[in-house]
Amino acid sequence: MTAPPLGGPAAVPTPYRVVAAGPETHDTATIVLEPAGRALPPFTPGQFAMVYALGVGDIPLSVSALDGDRLTHTVRSVGAVSTALHALETGAAVGVRGPFGTGWGLPAAAGRDLLVVAGGIGLAPLRPLVRAALAASQGYGRIGVLIGARTPRDLLYTAEIRDWQSAARVLTTVDRPDSLWKGEVGVVTTLLDRIALRPEDTDAFVCGPEPMIRATAAELTLRGVEPARVHVSLERTMHCGTGHCGHCQLGPLLLCRDGPVVGWATARPLLMVREL
Repeated sequence: MTAPPLGGPAAVPTPYRVVAAGPETHDTATIVLEPAGRALPPFTPGQFAMVYALGVGDIPLSVSALDGDRLTHTVRSVGAVSTALHALETGAAVGVRGPFGTGWGLPAAAGRDLLVVAGGIGLAPLRPLVRAALAASQGYGRIGVLIGARTPRDLLYTAEIRDWQSAARVLTTVDRPDSLWKGEVGVVTTLLDRIALRPEDTDAFVCGPEPMIRATAAELTLRGVEPARVHVSLERTMHCGTGHCGHCQLGPLLLCRDGPVVGWATARPLLMVREL
């Protein structure tokens, strides 16, 4: 692989190597990548990279942590490429393109309350936002984090989430508890009744399965949060990452270019169209 030219995201992957890898859950792992030469331009929370498993293919992966030139990605093993990336060990080589897409736009929420709502693997792209908000907590009002998962064994970043509780209101729920679970049971929207929401002063950030996004965003707007202040991260099949192939089209949007983060005012009419 050769390094891409300077400028926007290129079609040629940049060489990176795995400097840390480890499991998060039974089917999900986190890999930390470091440039083997020149680094890609800086990413912002909410953006994604196209990560190439050598000899297999590439897929879009949101950044789940940002640390200088290092990129962290949390990947669930569901297909050929994700399974190959999930299995990578320290020292392995990968190719990376990016940064792609829109970010969460956290600086625009300065001085306001922040409400983060995550479902399942949707916590991964929200994690850098939570970290940034907590690191600059005096720049924001109250911070709430609501997390939902299918089962307790599907929860991500459990040790880190406990640390967040010292500076944020963090609530977790699961759909199907096991015999050891002592927390909330139910869909993540049920946690909204447990949070002191000031809708006129709140920016919300939502990521997870599409039905969860629709339900959460709709409930937040019913409670008075402006649709433009509800930021959602959407997913469609992405092949090129540059807006050329059209596989990620959602109505007039190409989500690799115009998303994945969009305001609910933009997303709502599109997600209400059956099979769009």
